[in-house]
Amino acid sequence: MIDTDRETAHRAWRIAERVKRLSDDLIPLGPFGLGLDGVLAWVPGANVLYSVGAGGVLIYAGIIGGASGFTLARMGLYLAANSAMAEVPIIGWAMDTLFRGHAMAARALQKDIEKRYGRPAEAEPRRKGWSGWRGLAGARP
Repeated sequence: MIDTDRETAHRAWRIAERVKRLSDDLIPLGPFGLGLDGVLAWVPGANVLYSVGAGGVLIYAGIIGGASGFTLARMGLYLAANSAMAEVPIIGWAMDTLFRGHAMAARALQKDIEKRYGRPAEAEPRRKGWSGWRGLAGARP
């Protein structure tokens, strides 16, 4: 873990939020979501390029955010699994569409930062638990 300040850590938190939404939450589908990672999973070459690029951005955010070694390792495992699926035609692409590896890695980083510095002031309040299909459950509380 590197020595970091609150402002830098919150900047890393926001980077993780942007990657999470872009990769896995552009179109919410109940407990799932569809983003660039899911769409590009079906485009050979572009799938791996996007997955590795977005994963690199998340790891970079983890480093500048001062994430613990455990958190960085966990993020790496989620991202490696996500990228590995993209290498297997059809079945792997389908699994990659549903597997939210970028969102899981981003969330791990955000929790690490929140534990040390709290949530950024502009962040939406966290919802407790799973409240069912987002589309059917109505507006966020």
